[in-house]
Amino acid sequence: MVKSLCTEAARAAPSVRQSGRSLVHIATIVLGLLVGLDSGLLVGLSGDPSLACAAAGGPSWLDVRDVGASGSDFEAQAATVAGSPQITVADVGDFRVGQDVMVSKGNRRFTPIQLWGTGEPYRNAKAAEDAVELRGYDGSAGSWAVFVLDIAPASQPAFRWTADLGRTWHDPVPITHGWQSLAHGVEVKLNPRDWQAGYVVAFGVRDQLVSRIEKIEGHVLTLADPANQTAADAIVRHDDTPALQAAIDQALKQRRNVYVSPGHYRLVRSVRIAKPDGLTIAGAGASRTVLDISDGEGACLSVFEGTEVTVRDVRMVGFMGFDERDRAGALNTRGAAAIWGQALKSCNAISIYGTQRALVENCHASRMSSECFVGASPSRTGARGGQSYSQSITYLRCSATDCARNAFNDVLCGAENTAVLQCRIVDVGGCAWEGASRFVKFVGNYVRNAGTVAMGNLGPANRDATYPELGAGQHLVADNVFEQTVPYGGCAIRSARGATQVIIRNNLFVNFGSSAIEASGYSGPRDYPPGNTLIAGNMIDMTCVEASSSPRIAVDISADDTHIGDNQIYVRGAVAAEVTAIRLCEPAVNVNVHDNLIRNCGLGLVTTRGRSGVLEVVDDRTFVRAAWPTGLPLARIQPQLCQGWGLAWLDGNDRPAGAVSVIESFDPQTLRFRLSAPRPMQAGDRFDVLVPALNWTIHDNIITGCGRPLVLDSYGSETSVVRANVITRDAATGVQTAVEIRGRFDLIGNRISGFDEDGAAALALWPGRLGEPCASVYRDNIIQRCSTALRENVPGLWSAAVTDGNSFIDCGAAPTTAP
Repeated sequence: MVKSLCTEAARAAPSVRQSGRSLVHIATIVLGLLVGLDSGLLVGLSGDPSLACAAAGGPSWLDVRDVGASGSDFEAQAATVAGSPQITVADVGDFRVGQDVMVSKGNRRFTPIQLWGTGEPYRNAKAAEDAVELRGYDGSAGSWAVFVLDIAPASQPAFRWTADLGRTWHDPVPITHGWQSLAHGVEVKLNPRDWQAGYVVAFGVRDQLVSRIEKIEGHVLTLADPANQTAADAIVRHDDTPALQAAIDQALKQRRNVYVSPGHYRLVRSVRIAKPDGLTIAGAGASRTVLDISDGEGACLSVFEGTEVTVRDVRMVGFMGFDERDRAGALNTRGAAAIWGQALKSCNAISIYGTQRALVENCHASRMSSECFVGASPSRTGARGGQSYSQSITYLRCSATDCARNAFNDVLCGAENTAVLQCRIVDVGGCAWEGASRFVKFVGNYVRNAGTVAMGNLGPANRDATYPELGAGQHLVADNVFEQTVPYGGCAIRSARGATQVIIRNNLFVNFGSSAIEASGYSGPRDYPPGNTLIAGNMIDMTCVEASSSPRIAVDISADDTHIGDNQIYVRGAVAAEVTAIRLCEPAVNVNVHDNLIRNCGLGLVTTRGRSGVLEVVDDRTFVRAAWPTGLPLARIQPQLCQGWGLAWLDGNDRPAGAVSVIESFDPQTLRFRLSAPRPMQAGDRFDVLVPALNWTIHDNIITGCGRPLVLDSYGSETSVVRANVITRDAATGVQTAVEIRGRFDLIGNRISGFDEDGAAALALWPGRLGEPCASVYRDNIIQRCSTALRENVPGLWSAAVTDGNSFIDCGAAPTTAP
């Protein structure tokens, strides 16, 4: 009768939904009464009678308990004997014959050796073959420790090493090609090979025995495999990995769904979900169903390809929390690049590769060393060859808390339409989101004390051939709340490295002690340049409530084609000298800053210069740009962009030396810049970048109560216009200047008021960075109640400009107007 009711309820579900949610609740409650289950639990299963049937053994659902999963967190102290499959436990508890178990201290062993060489970052580890030999772990490092040997390039190779993922490095010792002691009884032998080229070697030590109970006699469990160590204080725990895997495999074969009953399911490795086609995996609620991989490695659930999968209502627990975020990060290795602790000792919640449609709902992860929720996909080009690729991944009402690395991640740019919606991200040592995919929505989330929402990162490992025509990194970041600080990444939201068509709008920043939003113009040798960014309607409270306050920027812009409008940026109370509201960095072109309210910041709005340098000289007209600073973009798709730009060469003190070169061309294949005329150059020379037409407009903003309200400290251009802004002192004290001008900017129709303290000036003029008077236009401005209307660093700067129609009211003597 029960199964019949379940079948009918499942069939009727669509019509019931159309009739209203209250009918669904009634149906599930009635069903609960009939089968004797908790109706509250049934209603909690998404309000869907078909899910309620899972607990009743409905025909479309498979309960993992029916396939042998224990769902038990019971553990018992045990004694093992080397060479024997029998272990004696203090309490048999709920252990049963046929169940899988894990036994600590029962199987000391080394994990496979990984070997990286110098060169391209993110390259897969090489096979060590017989180059590295290991012996002698004594068990004192615990159940799982990772050793890393770092061999810097040198004619006489030596290695330094760490056994705590980079927290402590031991001094280098020469490679002898004999057995060399490390710690915890471990010895390593590095056999002859080209170690002088530089390498990193990594391996783990473990003591966990994974086996199955074949017999129980009193307090003695006989396992399928013997222990290799004698221990009086081993711990035996359930291992539900094989049972969950069997349930998934059976459900896929029979086209059924999987119900994970209330319980605590320990995992040794990932449960693999291969090519699902409409599969749903449902727990009994995040407080009742726990997948625990704290004694294992890999993802709790790994989804590969297929058309559709849904995972909901479970909690997942790993082994590395926020306080260990340094151990999960990039290791400062010299023998190879991009070695990450999270890859050497890895656990995460759910990974999805190439599945067309995936929904992850009400799933909660904590203490993950790697990305909690991660998606990846082959490129859209590759999909034409028969591979599936991700067309929709949705994370709804999920959470990532107390984790060492990223919360949500997409690692390749082949995926489309990923959505992180109404999620909670708290105490996360890596990015809140990192993605290079297309059509991403990060909407309605709460983020506190977590890393950057990072958009872009289109390096060589995730560059798609379709990028020039389709773009990548398109993001909508909207309606989120950010609070406290950013422990990783430098700012809360960043668009960079190939991200295009990015909208950052209507976000709230509360008591924010870090930088908030950045549109970075960085483009490295392997990157596409970013661009096309809208930053609008954000409420950014930069008030620091922590014990100390750090320098930080609310909105930082160095990317082309950026629009910043209708934002409020403020500090509650007194002026915060360490806060900059908006910074614009040359040579970003096409920047529009308008209708922002800026209050009580140390720097209101500031412009800065773009700076770069020479990495390699090809000839007296051709050079390769230095990797950093990056004020000269590598415009691969529009190589003509920088044609005609100037390079103002700097002296040893980074001051203009007076010489200016002009860029004739840029080769996107060789990354070489060619000058229009010869110039003596050498590697390490530095220069500022001059753009003839920046196309900047800064208009209709209100800047009030700031220590330095408007600082135009860059070269500017004939198309750099500052108009119709209101700039007032308000309650700020000690403000020396309302507007500082050190480049070519036109000031038109602005109102400057209230800078009436002794020695204060409304306008302060300096020559351009090359020492010349700037051919600017200062027209139709109203300057009122200022102690001094104008301060010139060099006489004649005002008269050299066009200065029609300005009004000076209650400012003493007005400056002389040029004819």
